[in-house]
Amino acid sequence: MFKKLLSNLSWKQSVALVTAGFALALPLVHMLIFRDGYNLGFYWALDLCFVPVQVLVVTLIVENVLGERERAAKFHKLNMVIGAFFSEVGGEAIRRINEFCGDLDEARARFAVDMHWGHEQYQEALAFARGNSCRLDHDETRMEELKLFLLEKRQFVLGLLQNPNLLEHDSFTDLLWALCHLTEELAARPGLEGLPPADVEHLKGDMRRAFNLLVVQWLAYMEHLKRSYPYIYSLQVRQNPFKQDRNVVVQG
Repeated sequence: MFKKLLSNLSWKQSVALVTAGFALALPLVHMLIFRDGYNLGFYWALDLCFVPVQVLVVTLIVENVLGERERAAKFHKLNMVIGAFFSEVGGEAIRRINEFCGDLDEARARFAVDMHWGHEQYQEALAFARGNSCRLDHDETRMEELKLFLLEKRQFVLGLLQNPNLLEHDSFTDLLWALCHLTEELAARPGLEGLPPADVEHLKGDMRRAFNLLVVQWLAYMEHLKRSYPYIYSLQVRQNPFKQDRNVVVQG
């Protein structure tokens, strides 16, 4: 009967039941051996006095430490996903949308990340990226190329959205949704030639939204690499999508 009862319980309930059983049985064993109910009751009551302190320590300190370790592990996994995104899609998407910018020289100067950038430079670049409303020129040929590129990478982006760890990273999820929306807007039009001005402005707005989120996330990812993985950071600096003369070969 006892086995049947345990089989109907979850493992946590089973452990709790067995532990409670030991907590009741061991004092009885102590009484049978030592016949000292006074001291047993005294120490049992003393232990009960410290139960609130023990609960406080477990909930506020131990669980907090374990939670921080779990969050750090998730953050590490998320940055691996973000790195894969920029290697596969993000870097090229920035480069392609960047070609529409009428103020391209300013963007290149603002985001000229190098090996010597520190926290202050990244914060300045992030502030500019968040408030940037770059003027986008209309280029039907480049827009068609951007459409084909995003359609080619659509399944990769949708696959990232299925990653449960992304629930911990709202800004990256917003970026993926913005990129998916831009892809859908471009794909919904059979052709991108001869569009009315209002529709062109609508597409520019979607491109600008995706571009700003891409740049903000890229800068945050680059600062993380600078702090934690300098060897990967070196490669990403050489692959900076804003550089006009990108070259991954180390020149010395």
